[in-house]
Amino acid sequence: MLDFARIQELLSDEEREIQKAARKFLEAEALPQIREWWEAGTFPTQLIPKFGAMGFLGANLPEEYGAAGVSNAAYGLIMYELERIDSGLRSFASVQGALVMYPIFAYGSEEQKREFLPKLAAGEMVGAFGLTEPDGGSDPGGNMKTRAKKDGDHWILNGTKMWITNGTIADIAIVWAKDEEGVIRGFIVPTDTPGFSAPEIKSKMSLRASVTSELVLEDVRIPDSLRLPQAEGLKPPLSCLTQARYGIAWGVLGALEAVFEEARDFALSRKTFGEPIAKKQLVQEKLAWMLAEHTKGLLLVWRLARLKDEGKLHHTQVSLAKRDNTYAALHAARLARDILGANGITLEYHAIRHMLNLESVYTYEGTHDIHTLILGREITGLAAF
Repeated sequence: MLDFARIQELLSDEEREIQKAARKFLEAEALPQIREWWEAGTFPTQLIPKFGAMGFLGANLPEEYGAAGVSNAAYGLIMYELERIDSGLRSFASVQGALVMYPIFAYGSEEQKREFLPKLAAGEMVGAFGLTEPDGGSDPGGNMKTRAKKDGDHWILNGTKMWITNGTIADIAIVWAKDEEGVIRGFIVPTDTPGFSAPEIKSKMSLRASVTSELVLEDVRIPDSLRLPQAEGLKPPLSCLTQARYGIAWGVLGALEAVFEEARDFALSRKTFGEPIAKKQLVQEKLAWMLAEHTKGLLLVWRLARLKDEGKLHHTQVSLAKRDNTYAALHAARLARDILGANGITLEYHAIRHMLNLESVYTYEGTHDIHTLILGREITGLAAF
């Protein structure tokens, strides 16, 4: 791992071994084909059970529910290694663990936990998270139009969700809807329920090795036993997003490492006017900026991991990390593409793929601007949104 500040020394032996195993597995199973998957616009579903066997899915959740039960730093390092290959791989794992397994763990009944979590952890079942709507975006609560109507011991769901990772391949979806009193509730919706459909969104120029879908619910009838009993209001789905944002803050640094190392190696081998371009001041400035941002970002997420282990992590600290690390990774990918010159626009190199993927990561799970306003509210006590 790129580690200028020797942060590896702050990790436990187990955390280092988990990262080493994840890198070895992904370099063998995913890196050789990631360009083909991305260009074809396909997600490698054959890797899902292998991710489960490796303990990648919901890794920081308790072992009693089939998860790996690792530290939050180890979980972050798994996200780092997945996104070092491609943001689409990390997105799959983030959704499965932080947005599907976590809400069941945090807000579900014991029966729901026993039924779903082991299957999700093993990759035997795939989940999706349905919060964002076509007109919702950064205001998921105020603009939520999906409705849940109580009908005896069942609920009837109607509405549309948009930009949903894993939707088309999911076995279940965690769907958030307002009841007749306007209270937001969470539901576990089997995707084979009549009235549920998940058409895949095509023609993307980002996250192409990832399934992105629309969820359509037309009189979807589910039993009350599939309602998350502890989930009422907007706070539960937002808490799920905090879990996902934490993983993103780690993951994007893996992409940053990938583009930095590719740009550095290219600059050392590419010659102009008889000398490697790595000798040029402007190129060195770009590489130094990338290294500095990676180092600062890694120190930040390591600290957040320890705070999370101790139960002291605040959601605004996660906003800072998601905001700054994602910006740094995206800008680094652009700089790497610049250093690569014309070569940088081809999929022979990784920079353009990471750059296009990170355009989505910059937007989803709270845009850069929304996280700026979250931090502004924390600083001043005044909400600007």
